[in-house]
Amino acid sequence: MKKYIYWLGCLFLGACQTQETTQNSMEKLIYPETPTVQQLDNYFGTTVADPYRWLENTDSAAVQAWIAAQNKLTFSYLEKIPFRESIKKRLEEVWNFERMSAPLLKGGYYYYTKNDGLQNQSVIYRREGINGTEEVVLDPNTLSDDGTVAVGNWSISNDGRYFAYSTSAGGSDWQEIKIIDLQTKKTLDDHLRWVKFSGISWYRDGFFYSRYDAPPKGKEYEAKNEYHKVYYHKVGTRQSDDQLVYEDPGRPLQNFYTQTTDDEQYLFIHMPEGTGGNAIWWRPLAQPQAAFKPLINTTEYENSIVGTLNNKILLLTNAGAPKYRLVLVDPRKPEPAQWKTIIPEPKEEVLSSVSHVGGRLIAIFMKDASHRVRVYNINGEFENEIQLPTLGTVSGFDGKEEDKETFFVFNSYLYPPTVYRYDIKTRQVEEFFRPKTTFDSKQYQTREVFYKSKDGTSVHMFLTHKKGLKKDGNNPVYLYGYGGFNISLLPSFDPRILPFLEAGGIYAVANLRGGGEYGEEWHKAGMLENKQNVFDDFIAAAEYLIQEKYTSPKKIAISGRSNGGLLVGACMTQRPDLFQVALPGVGVLDMLRFHKFTIGWAWVNEYGSSEDSTQFQYLIKYSPVHNVKEADYPATLVYTAEYDDRVVPIHSFKFVAALQAHQKGERPILIRIDTKAGHGAGKPVSKLIEEWTDIWAFTFYNLNMTFPTQQ
Repeated sequence: MKKYIYWLGCLFLGACQTQETTQNSMEKLIYPETPTVQQLDNYFGTTVADPYRWLENTDSAAVQAWIAAQNKLTFSYLEKIPFRESIKKRLEEVWNFERMSAPLLKGGYYYYTKNDGLQNQSVIYRREGINGTEEVVLDPNTLSDDGTVAVGNWSISNDGRYFAYSTSAGGSDWQEIKIIDLQTKKTLDDHLRWVKFSGISWYRDGFFYSRYDAPPKGKEYEAKNEYHKVYYHKVGTRQSDDQLVYEDPGRPLQNFYTQTTDDEQYLFIHMPEGTGGNAIWWRPLAQPQAAFKPLINTTEYENSIVGTLNNKILLLTNAGAPKYRLVLVDPRKPEPAQWKTIIPEPKEEVLSSVSHVGGRLIAIFMKDASHRVRVYNINGEFENEIQLPTLGTVSGFDGKEEDKETFFVFNSYLYPPTVYRYDIKTRQVEEFFRPKTTFDSKQYQTREVFYKSKDGTSVHMFLTHKKGLKKDGNNPVYLYGYGGFNISLLPSFDPRILPFLEAGGIYAVANLRGGGEYGEEWHKAGMLENKQNVFDDFIAAAEYLIQEKYTSPKKIAISGRSNGGLLVGACMTQRPDLFQVALPGVGVLDMLRFHKFTIGWAWVNEYGSSEDSTQFQYLIKYSPVHNVKEADYPATLVYTAEYDDRVVPIHSFKFVAALQAHQKGERPILIRIDTKAGHGAGKPVSKLIEEWTDIWAFTFYNLNMTFPTQQ
């Protein structure tokens, strides 16, 4: 649920001129008429008006006409910004660099993805041997003319024969699974539909996956997702012949996610409680008729299977360890009292992940939202630390027990994603692939600061900007946050941020409560009745930047997506005086009705529910849709997508309608509604560039920033 920004810089060899524009040159906006209805709801004796309820009927002619009118206004505004095309050109330049994933060894071949720069979707390749000839396994760019069909999961059978992959169209969470025979290079007739929130877990000549029954026709992107089921599909058969492996009719809102071990010894079913903790049940794969038994029989904690060791399970858990620990569990004696701790809970860090590869345990720790990597033997005894280039983020370290090497990717705000090879025996790290970019990172720096929130809590924040920055209160700031669902915001290289940095901007990322940066206690401090802490942390970040003379309220743009869209919506309604620009993207903005659409019910354990009398009381206090009042709001560009079936666009529709009706000032309130797009995953590069061209044009224009334009 994240992603951010970019544009600018006079890199033309020809002459350039600097131009400054102000929003005052725009004509006064006349917003499309948004009718209201007399919809009153009673919540435990409190009457709440919902005048824009009709906008929830997205298929109606009236709503479609409203969408068209809003988009027409928005794009007519954006088209008048004189430097919009220059922004697009710069985005294309900074995005155009080769990118590669960490290779994965399977059946004698190394598999990886690669993008030449502006390809809409990354291509999946393989090599026989690390220096073998590269061949295409699947090019997702051939699946649609406009790049809007994306590959989600992909998995190779344990014998290396088959390649199964899922695709989604237009950004939807709905997926279809198909299979390629890697010997013949042909796509088989197997075609699985209505797959969602599923893995692909191989066993023998087939795999386990999860899906729903087909939704009502015409309600595919809105209907509540219920009755998830686990199936086994045998290669070469029809979906109608798939074997039902597990369901629970008594719990319609329970999701199931399968996992098999590399040795094909165990089948695990992860049973998350919404987006919180998860139970895990198991059975021996060799006994398909055996009943599933609990390995973890509570959803109070977060648990993940790392692998197997001598028929026992390596489990990463925060049970009894808010910052996580690695334990060894005998599935036949799974009681916590019987667990053996392999890597204990750290005191000052969070144990983020562990890989079991090459007879070693490679553990990634997080301290102040950046990574450290340490290697242990299988008994949990420390062997060595893998030195990283700078403060940043790592991923990878995949492999099997018998592998002699593994690969990882390192990146940071100013360090593009670089692939490294780690020799497990010699402990040597060597650079395997480094991208070439046109961005001169030596001119910039990233610093860490800590500031105090409203209640005195110390909050960490990254600041990235040009070296030699003057703290005179005049620097434009792009302040980004998330603050929820135990998700951590870590340093990452994103071409979208580069033009803003080139224009002299400060990119600020605040590690708010509700995230996972400091473990489960930090997460709980920003969820349910504590959600206001998240907004206070974000508001305090802006106040700190003003107090320290980095910037001023007229120079701050705030941004967030999904749960971060809620963050922006809440902060701009609580403190409209503090920000000049607000950019809530695909946000959860109606906190009284979010649980009634698609997978929204799964967020109740994070937010609470308006159907609970106590939880209603704190939800109504910050729900952005319900807290819009007459005020001078920041220049606001709400952005969403017509086929977002994660956070349905009705949240954004209702919010922008309320803002337009209550805006006292002259700053614009606009909504950009993308078509053939969803929540964000798999969005083609061309659409991302279009989207961020408009976001940056709006932001630069309303921050009254200077920028170079070509003569």
